[in-house]
Amino acid sequence: MGRRNTILLVLVFVGLITKKGFAAQLTVGGSQGWDESTDFNSWASAQKFKVGDQLVFKYSSGLHSVVELPNESAYKSCDLGGALDSKNSGNDVVKLSKAGTRYFACGTLGHCGQGMKVKITTVDGNAPSSPASASSSSSDASPASTSLHSITSFVVLAALSATVVLLSVF
Repeated sequence: MGRRNTILLVLVFVGLITKKGFAAQLTVGGSQGWDESTDFNSWASAQKFKVGDQLVFKYSSGLHSVVELPNESAYKSCDLGGALDSKNSGNDVVKLSKAGTRYFACGTLGHCGQGMKVKITTVDGNAPSSPASASSSSSDASPASTSLHSITSFVVLAALSATVVLLSVF
C-alpha cells in the first residue's frame, strides 16, 4: 500500500507542475519592453493570454509607470483618474488571475495619448487556441516563454514516463 501512495503522490505532484508550468511570463512589448516606440496593439494581438500567465512590464524607472485602468472608456480616453493600481519599479509583474479584459497605460503625462497603452484579453487556461494564435510562428512568443514551455513539457513527460515504469514494475 505504501508504494501505491508514493505513486499517487508522484501523480499529484506532476499534475501541479503541469498546471503551474504551462503559465507563461510575457514581457509586455516583447524585446522593446514598455516604451513609447512599441506598437502594443500589434504585440498584444500576436499573443494568447491565459489565466495564470504573468505580464512583465520592463522599463526605465522614473521615465514610465504602469497604471491599470478600470474600463475601456478610461482606456480609450486615457483617463488615469480612476486607476485600479499603479506600479513604478521598472520591472513590474501582473498576474492574470481570471478571464476577462484588463487595460494598462503609462502614467507619465502624455504617454498614454501617444499610444503607450495596452488592452489584454485573458482566456481560461484550457480554452482552445484561436486561429490567429494557432497559426502564429514561434518567433511571436518571447524566447523565455518558449523555453519555459519546452523545459516544462520535457519534465512532465519524463515524470509521466517514470510513473508508468514504476506502475509496471510494481
